[in-house]
Amino acid sequence: MRTQDILSTHPNPSDQLDQIVALVNSAFACEQCCTSCADACLDEDGDMDLRRCIRTNLDCADICATTGRALSRQTQPNMQLLRAQLEACRVACDACADECEKHADMHDHCRVCMECCRECSKACQSLLDAMPQGATA
Repeated sequence: MRTQDILSTHPNPSDQLDQIVALVNSAFACEQCCTSCADACLDEDGDMDLRRCIRTNLDCADICATTGRALSRQTQPNMQLLRAQLEACRVACDACADECEKHADMHDHCRVCMECCRECSKACQSLLDAMPQGATA
């Protein structure tokens, strides 16, 4: 994948490059899933119960996009900020997955989005677990 290609060319690549690449790819895929799910929810005739799902989709999409962009920058990261961003992304993905799960039996787009969000949440946790504790740079 191109993410691996570009991030591995950095003169000082992260020790967690594999987890970073996995999360960048997962975050951008989740952004796309959430955006598409919100759009599909808007077109579901008369289903007012989807308003919260749409809101949660759009929040998650924005947070995933920011996470992917922040992780793509490897020079002198602020580890405290990255940890907070990863945690926010994990929480947003879990919330979106939980909301989409409520509608997954009736709407395939919600089922697919739920799966994307769960994958991204796991990738966030994997990178959080791999990050050195107490590092500030």
